[in-house]
Amino acid sequence: MRLSQLFFTTLRDDPADAEMPSHRLLLRAGYVRQLGAGLYSLLPLGLRVNHRVEQVIREEMDRIGCQEVEMPVVHPADLWRRTGRYDLIGPEMARFKDRAGRDMVIAMTHEEVVADLLSDIIRSYRQLPAMIYHFQTKFRDEPRSRGGLIRVREFVMKDSYSADRDEAGLDKSYWAHHAAYTRIFQRLGLDAIAVASDVGMMGGSQAHEFMALNPAGEDVLVLCESGDYAANRQVAVITRPGPAEEAAAAVEEVATPGTTTIASLAAFLGIGAERTAKAAFFVTGDGRLITAIVRGDHEVNETKLVNAIAAKGGIRPAQVEEIRNAGMEPGYGSPVGAHGTLVVVDALAARSPNLVAGANRVGFHLRNVNVGRDFSADIVADITSAMEGDSCPNCGQPLILRSGIEVGNIFKLGTKYTDALDAKYLGEDGERHPIVMGSYGIGLGRSVACIVEAHHDSKGIAWPDEVAPYAAHLVAIGTNKDASVGEIAERLHALAADRGREILYDDREESPGVKFKDAELMGMPWILTVSPRSLAAGGVEVTRRATGERSTRPIAEVEAFLRGGAFPA
Repeated sequence: MRLSQLFFTTLRDDPADAEMPSHRLLLRAGYVRQLGAGLYSLLPLGLRVNHRVEQVIREEMDRIGCQEVEMPVVHPADLWRRTGRYDLIGPEMARFKDRAGRDMVIAMTHEEVVADLLSDIIRSYRQLPAMIYHFQTKFRDEPRSRGGLIRVREFVMKDSYSADRDEAGLDKSYWAHHAAYTRIFQRLGLDAIAVASDVGMMGGSQAHEFMALNPAGEDVLVLCESGDYAANRQVAVITRPGPAEEAAAAVEEVATPGTTTIASLAAFLGIGAERTAKAAFFVTGDGRLITAIVRGDHEVNETKLVNAIAAKGGIRPAQVEEIRNAGMEPGYGSPVGAHGTLVVVDALAARSPNLVAGANRVGFHLRNVNVGRDFSADIVADITSAMEGDSCPNCGQPLILRSGIEVGNIFKLGTKYTDALDAKYLGEDGERHPIVMGSYGIGLGRSVACIVEAHHDSKGIAWPDEVAPYAAHLVAIGTNKDASVGEIAERLHALAADRGREILYDDREESPGVKFKDAELMGMPWILTVSPRSLAAGGVEVTRRATGERSTRPIAEVEAFLRGGAFPA
């Protein structure tokens, strides 16, 4: 491909709203252009990278026996109603009516469609196990798009689905995908960590996310320093020492003016935060007021709370009047004397005696509050977030927290969708049984962005060989001074095109500085420079983009590389 003919343009300055390196560099190097919030066009270079990533995924899916299909992006809403997700999912799902007035949705994912296919195609146990996958556009109306391709509203996902006779079969399919994902991300040049995660709107019994470590990641990962534990903070199980035994003391009201935070309360009373009870108030999608109690040295984990109370439609922070209507006072609140609220107490807080809690009166707290004596807990569960230094639940070593970006996920769905859509098979016992499903996703655009996050420097992108849009970037310098420079560059370009190892040839009438800056910005794995100086030195200057290592190679070696070989060490 001649750069003079490529549909692209580079930007000399960083886009004002681009915060992450991948967002900034993909825009500057001419890979993508933004159409609107969370909506991006892939230019030819960007689409070539996407195709390379897609091919790696395809090869690994085929390797474990998945068969490629294609399913529609628009679905009848009735399918989603039958599984209950039509009403469960909020405004992030795009809904519309077709010309006949039928309710339709734009796909966020394809579990319903797959279960419907299974109900039509699978009849006997002899047809199981089965695995299918496709690459398809998804739309999720994210409330806050960010990071370029990291969080968008429209994107292409590889989603695959397994169908098995039983849980034992699902377990094999699940771990086959786990192994395939590990190989995929290794080939893509991503150091992705598999962590236990929440099943979320997908449902099911088990899930893992594959996370690329990144300081700008929105997910917090809880990792054991010895490698014995890895989980998303949303679901991380933690081991904390229990409180010392202590006789319950009498409740005492104490004036605490201006202490609406745990930090100010602990400082005013001269106690540690672990001696206080923190109250957080939420309202569920079905209108229940939730009062969550944790020790003051911990934070409420909203995912754990949602799971503990089986909240339909999630939760939101309660408003001041909603809290006061239940007899509690924001900033000085507790369940003591409250009414009309579901009280959920963290397991450690429930065991901690004589805590300081709100008196439900502005400027006052209560000393020596004990769960069970002074108020009742409707639910006692682990609802706190892991913290740096907590003990690993497996080996007891300290846990560390790291930020990450999710690049893939796998779910054990069980029979949630096949029960709803009557996808059953006739077993060896002559009885009909629900098909057991798994679901597995990888976002292509997000993977591309994470590759750039992991492979760039101050000059631009440095693509790994496996995903680079072109194998090399050919630069001709000084064609006006030495006609042989242009002749050799043209011959190398023609050889590469003829042999199928495509390269990008900068044939523009630009200065050497512009050409080199663009080559470094765009990031092909090799930069091949033909110039009077390189020819005088014996051939072509070859630069490894990732390391900056340069050497002059004979033209014959470059030709061998363009025929599909490798440069000698």
